[in-house]
Amino acid sequence: LFPMCWWDSILNVFLSLQKASLLENNHHLPLGESSDTLLPSAVDTAPLIPFMETKLYKRRWVMLFIFSAYSMSNGFMWLQYGIISNIFTRFYNTDTVAIDWLSMIYFLTYIPLILPVMWVLDKRGMRDVVVVGSALNCIGAWIKTSTANPSMFSMALLGQFVCSVATVYILSIPSKLASLWFGLQEVSTACSIGVLGNQMGIAIGFLIPPILVPNVDDINELAYHIRIMFYISAGVATLIFILVIIVFQEKPELPPTQAQAQARDIPPEQYSYTASILRLLCNKPFMLLVVSYGLNVGCFYAVSTLLNRMIIEHYPGEEVNAGRIGLTIVIAGMVGSLICGIWLDKTKTYKQTTLVVYLLSLIGMLVYAFTLNLGHLWVVFITGGILGFFMTGYLPLGFEYAVELTYPESEGTSSGLLNCSAQIFGIIFTIAQGKIIDAWGTLAGNIFLSVFLLIGTIMTGFIKSELRRQKANLQAEVQTQSVSTSVCATWSQRWDLQNNVKRECVRSRPEFPSCLLLCNSHYSAAGI
Repeated sequence: LFPMCWWDSILNVFLSLQKASLLENNHHLPLGESSDTLLPSAVDTAPLIPFMETKLYKRRWVMLFIFSAYSMSNGFMWLQYGIISNIFTRFYNTDTVAIDWLSMIYFLTYIPLILPVMWVLDKRGMRDVVVVGSALNCIGAWIKTSTANPSMFSMALLGQFVCSVATVYILSIPSKLASLWFGLQEVSTACSIGVLGNQMGIAIGFLIPPILVPNVDDINELAYHIRIMFYISAGVATLIFILVIIVFQEKPELPPTQAQAQARDIPPEQYSYTASILRLLCNKPFMLLVVSYGLNVGCFYAVSTLLNRMIIEHYPGEEVNAGRIGLTIVIAGMVGSLICGIWLDKTKTYKQTTLVVYLLSLIGMLVYAFTLNLGHLWVVFITGGILGFFMTGYLPLGFEYAVELTYPESEGTSSGLLNCSAQIFGIIFTIAQGKIIDAWGTLAGNIFLSVFLLIGTIMTGFIKSELRRQKANLQAEVQTQSVSTSVCATWSQRWDLQNNVKRECVRSRPEFPSCLLLCNSHYSAAGI
């Protein structure tokens, strides 16, 4: 046998020759493509690539369900009064404007409180916001149980005010929850389901009050039915509050997407809430979306609030069918929301989808306006369903499009500004359309809304689409694949070098199989 030092010399010489051969070949490669620069670059740059472990947890659906239930409860209490406004007008012995304010107070409360609540959402997190909101929703519901008396209108207004404050803690959550818990291929669907919770509450608010509170002449009997409705809503709100306290969580241990992983890496001291607001206000595409979103959703709020008045004007005594028409509008909208969310997850065509849905909302509003007075309720059911499918289906589109345009800003902040715009236009449109209906009828009021939907459609067409969140996820994937390819190439070249050493060992000493073991120890020590 050769002494061990001889094998050391053979191996070192061979490694030197291989290294020289690699360096010589580098001179024949274009700049930036040499094997010497490729191999170290793959290793050296790997730590700099923003790639982290991601995971989807099954309990994400539980979080979404609990939030949707909480949002549903609050949405129901918004329309408890409006859908049977003629009954409450007689019960409290007040005018229709006062009853309309029991719904519009939701819009008015949102405007001054949204900025402080968004600050709490950024500083304290989603769980604290949801807990406080569900507590307020529960408190407001129990306050209203004492208002089944004709002299308690002021207390009813107080209860609605507390519930309206809870709304501020709800409307910015769907996109935030979807981003924190759901993967790239399901985030839009999850946001749609979160929005559906509130829409389901509105649908129940259209359907249940006319059934639970019939239009009877006896005030005492009417008070009894109103009290039953309030106790049911208070019991449901209490159950949901308990579920939120026990089950609802802030976020999963591991992020669901690379974009969310990068957002988590931003140090808290580098984030400024005020600077974030200013950046959003200077983001021209986002501000166009804020205004166009407000126009669309503001029209939906006005139609929902005044639906009872519009139906009763043409179809007297049809309070129950007015509620069913509202239910049809919202159920169709829920289907539209879900379909739009799934479509976005599949295609990522945010601007195109938003523009088409907006245009179809305008067409649906015009069809509804010109068919409302035909004298056939079945026609109103159909046209109302078409209107709801597109107008309500637009809600999750606006949320998700805003997140794309503003990433990596907080999803709650962008959603809050969208909703603030919607509340402002909701108040303006509800008051204005109510006055127009009183003066010139429902057709003029609905044409008024159609004009603003046309303006919103044009504004949507001018939004410059820059999908920042999708770009971040795609960039992370491309970089990860690049690193994987480079590392694979590195190990492939090392494996070839290792086999060459083995062949040299066997060629030199074929009579000793143990030579392979000796060579293994040498190239292991050499780091090959």
